[in-house]
Amino acid sequence: MNLSKLSSYPGSAPRKNMKAHPGAPLWEAFRIAVDSIWTHKLRSVLTLLGIIIGVASVVTVGGAIEGLGYYVSERLVSSFGSNAFIVDRIARVNISYEDYEKLIKKNKRLYPHDMRAVEEICEGCEAISPSMSSSADVKRGSRTFYEASVSGVSADLPKIQELELSAGRFLSNFDVDHARRNAIIGAQIREELFGSTDPLGKEIKVGGDPFIVVGVEQQNGTMMGQSLDNKVYIPYTAFLKKFGPRRSLQFRVKAPSDATMQATQDEVRQILRARHKLKPNQEDDFDILASNALQDAIGQLTGAIAMVITPITLISLIVGGIVVMNIMLVTVTERTVEIGTRKAVGARRSDILLQFLVESALLATLGGVIGLLLSYGISLIIETTTPIPMHITIGYILIAVLTSGGIGVISGIYPAHKASKLNPIVALTRE
Repeated sequence: MNLSKLSSYPGSAPRKNMKAHPGAPLWEAFRIAVDSIWTHKLRSVLTLLGIIIGVASVVTVGGAIEGLGYYVSERLVSSFGSNAFIVDRIARVNISYEDYEKLIKKNKRLYPHDMRAVEEICEGCEAISPSMSSSADVKRGSRTFYEASVSGVSADLPKIQELELSAGRFLSNFDVDHARRNAIIGAQIREELFGSTDPLGKEIKVGGDPFIVVGVEQQNGTMMGQSLDNKVYIPYTAFLKKFGPRRSLQFRVKAPSDATMQATQDEVRQILRARHKLKPNQEDDFDILASNALQDAIGQLTGAIAMVITPITLISLIVGGIVVMNIMLVTVTERTVEIGTRKAVGARRSDILLQFLVESALLATLGGVIGLLLSYGISLIIETTTPIPMHITIGYILIAVLTSGGIGVISGIYPAHKASKLNPIVALTRE
């Protein structure tokens, strides 16, 4: 046996008069781990599969949750408006039936003169528009669009929310003041009723009443499976004549900036309290809901989903860790002679322990990186085939990679401990 070759075996005792570098044991363990993984390619790939699937699941699901929150918030801003709030008889979200019953008894209906008072007095209100809605069939000749969403609004609506037209104009103050029967239709209604014909200036019937199309809204797509292109906007004065003047009015107010939102809300609140003759110790008999409150509610919803879903997907990582531990146990059995040889030439228990820990951690980390790349590929496919954007955040990446690496170390502890305890004489006799 060539003693000089044995003495240079990784993990063997250093030669006399030579000082080992502090990082030498770790580097040698890393080299041996890489060599072992490369030598047993098929086994390594099978070992990695559990970690890859686990990491890809965690990151993809996390990206979907974050993307859903971003998607809903973006749609909310486009349809609700930024720096805007709703004033309504009841405008709260996530309200119980009992609370609703109490509010319906306490709160009063709001009418056009309430909104007009706010328009005249409120100095911090940049724009105000009613937001009244109902559904009706829209007809043109023999063609019918069923259950269109009809909204009664003012000329200020485009100042409050993102509303772009592909043709024509929006409602004017003259249209509103004189309750003219003019209408702006959504892209889907235009397509079904007019096809390739220019709809501007043409007559349609909304719930049986004639209206003239003066504008066509740009295509908006869908939100949570619901079409955003099935809308008809008409002057709220014409809406009240058609659907009843005694219904409660909901209106939206836009503040000049996010910094002035609260001040504008307080100003509107004081105006309505004065109109309703409420005493200082009396509660408001109306509701105000800000857009940031809706965004907070969406954030809480997506956070709750993440708290439920993420631990479930992490279970797949634990399963992957069990696979790593089983494979490492098989590896220890297969490499008994190698371990005995290393111990015979001076390798310590700590060297053997480090070798197998590094190998299991390296396997798990490789699986984590590949799983991360796989999740990016899946995310691109989802973004391409669905309207929901995928947002893979650094948080989910760290959770996946650190968890996979940690599971790799934990899964390798028992096999590494078992390998380090092998008796070199017994190990060498197993050849």
